[in-house]
Amino acid sequence: MRMSFLTRPVKLISEISRRTSTRLPFQRQSRTKNFIPQYQFQNTYTRRAFSGTIVKMGVHNISTAEEWKACLKEKKIVILDCFATWCGPCKVIAPTVVKFSDEFPSIHFVKIDVDEVPDVAQELGVRAMPTFLIFKDGEKVGEVVGANPQVLRTAVEKIAAG
Repeated sequence: MRMSFLTRPVKLISEISRRTSTRLPFQRQSRTKNFIPQYQFQNTYTRRAFSGTIVKMGVHNISTAEEWKACLKEKKIVILDCFATWCGPCKVIAPTVVKFSDEFPSIHFVKIDVDEVPDVAQELGVRAMPTFLIFKDGEKVGEVVGANPQVLRTAVEKIAAG
């Protein structure tokens, strides 16, 4: 095989690097060294997913009508976040809901994508996103429509106290 004048230096460099254990100054560093530090500033979901000390699971995602019915039967107080993936206000208030799930461990926070499970959303009468439905002992006791953290906090504190 004949080498051109352009490929010959590359082949020589690769041969040198195989023979020596030290890295030449002009060779690229490994990408894995720079890969880990970029995850130091993680969002709440990533930090929760990769944390070794998870005490509470946070906001659970419901993907079927059967899961929703089982959740409603199992838990005493449930707050359902009806959202859509394309909804901007839903994305804005999502970290607040996660924070509330940590602050109020006695309340079970769940979320349901109205596009994935439209029969549950229709059954519950969801007309706008985000809509937060509050259930106590399987009965609907409250509703918050819109991405207003103060109104949601008031409703959560009220249900947690009573």
